[in-house]
Amino acid sequence: MDIGHRLKQMRVRQSLTLEELASRSELTKGFLSQVERNLTSPSIATLTDILEALGSSLGEFFGEEKPEQIVFRKGDFFLDERDDYSVHWIVPNTQKNEMEPILLEIPAKSRSFSVNPHNGEEFGYVLEGTVSLEYGGKSNTVRRGETFYLKGRDEHYISNKGNKTARVLWVSTPPIF
Repeated sequence: MDIGHRLKQMRVRQSLTLEELASRSELTKGFLSQVERNLTSPSIATLTDILEALGSSLGEFFGEEKPEQIVFRKGDFFLDERDDYSVHWIVPNTQKNEMEPILLEIPAKSRSFSVNPHNGEEFGYVLEGTVSLEYGGKSNTVRRGETFYLKGRDEHYISNKGNKTARVLWVSTPPIF
């Protein structure tokens, strides 16, 4: 295992400079630089201090990393059918991620769930049909091939006033669905 490289990856992922990590771990910037370049090896106690400063542990650091799933197939999806709409959870377990995509199907003359105000942003792409985005006291028509992008400041929902099912790819950050 390339301990130095792995420590550097952890530090960079957290947007920490060597100086910040040095301060948190009570080590010198020069020593940490040598560790990251594999010019020296830390003792177990020192490695524990570095990992604690990075919010990790020896067990996590040396544990086998599960490969991150980046492609999701239909068998991975979860369907939540409601009376007025269906939600296809197209990326499982997204609550741990920074954004959450769903595929929303709204039958004719129906509407989606209401989304309460939140500190986030949302994006939608209408795949089929025409929908009305009810946001901020206004109704906005969004047709097939068009998109919407909004801040989550106001309660909002999507309605389908048409005669055929509408399908919308809807992405929220942070996860709220």
